[in-house]
Amino acid sequence: MSEWKPETFLRVPSRRVGETGVSETTRLIPEETPVALVYDGSTHAVMMATPADLEDFAVGFSITEGIVAARTEISELEVVAHEKGIEARMWLVPASGRKHVERRRRITGPTACGLCGVDSLEAAVPAPRKVGNTARTAPAEVQRALAAMQPAQTLNVATRAVHGAAFWDATAGAVAFVREDVGRHNALDKLVGAVTRAGLDPVKGFVVLTSRVSVEMVQKTAMLGAEIIVAVSAPTALARRVAEEAGITLIAIARPDAFEIFTHPHRIELAAEPGDGDRQEKTHALP
Repeated sequence: MSEWKPETFLRVPSRRVGETGVSETTRLIPEETPVALVYDGSTHAVMMATPADLEDFAVGFSITEGIVAARTEISELEVVAHEKGIEARMWLVPASGRKHVERRRRITGPTACGLCGVDSLEAAVPAPRKVGNTARTAPAEVQRALAAMQPAQTLNVATRAVHGAAFWDATAGAVAFVREDVGRHNALDKLVGAVTRAGLDPVKGFVVLTSRVSVEMVQKTAMLGAEIIVAVSAPTALARRVAEEAGITLIAIARPDAFEIFTHPHRIELAAEPGDGDRQEKTHALP
């Protein structure tokens, strides 16, 4: 599998209008291109994505969409550039290929929106994969991950226009991977692919997101098998319910000085719990 690396951003002219007047300048902006996910010669979906880490994207998308259960079910993968877009061509092992064909027969008109082709309300929000109960972390580790992620988002530092998803490796005490994309779902799919291809244990760390937490972000994290999500923005109500059902610890509104735990707080090793007669002091004990 050879990684192909197209341009991920462009420098373009712009005109800045401010209180002191008008000036000519330039700006770095992220690239966005159609990426077709192709299985055994048949296009499954076309996503608008940043053309970086596309092998990770292909593997991660395949896992989070339930097309494969493991990277070993993809026997070959190549990224092919065309004039108007990119194809991520995958060949599945025979059993997975047959399962994928059968699934395609049950779905009509699939598209990249994630819900087109779904024929029932139940199918729109399926029961999430349930995760284990192994991961543990501390508030200080969450804060270290947040601090380490920002400078590692090189594309966002340059453009201020892309989402990021990272995996904090608790064993190494460092960010193992950061993946970026104009689409938050794509960034997380790329991260799932990177973690899976590297053979990292998803319970020995946690996922960090720069975006809001929608239900799809929880479902994708559950498919990875990670037990903790840390996000800088708030979750939706449905995302919270699905995280509760999946058994995922959902941390959101994460800032340098504090964060909020919405589900399964037992994985966070707090120095003390609020509500034991010393609530004010204990609540402020979080770093």
